[in-house]
Amino acid sequence: MTKKRILILCTGNTCRSQMAEGILKHLDSKLEVHSAGTRAEHKVNPYAVKVMAEVDIDISEQQPKSVDLFIEQAFDFVITVCDGAKEICPIFTGEVKHRIHQGFEDPANASGTEEETLKVYRKVRDEIINYFTNFQTTINQ
Repeated sequence: MTKKRILILCTGNTCRSQMAEGILKHLDSKLEVHSAGTRAEHKVNPYAVKVMAEVDIDISEQQPKSVDLFIEQAFDFVITVCDGAKEICPIFTGEVKHRIHQGFEDPANASGTEEETLKVYRKVRDEIINYFTNFQTTINQ
């Protein structure tokens, strides 16, 4: 059986898409999961790393990547997780069977104390876990 190929996109590829990539890899090792950004930054958000570690998913070694690395590849699913990536999502010249948009709040916009900020990251993490758990269950039926 061929592994399903999934690409998760957001703008900076530092937070939401990185969390989603880690979650899907954790849920199902039979999936080939990548994440990328339309304007990839330099490192994964440390708050994202911290809240994922709280649920025993290590994304500390993941690196932001540009969507340009994947533009000519074939994917079963290309999923945008922020409205910015949806608006400027490039045209894929590789085959894409399913395009899905599921936006999540950007926790990088959180302000306040560290604990207040982490609360926002945890909320978004839990929303991403719920969505991608249901997604993974659905595609494996």
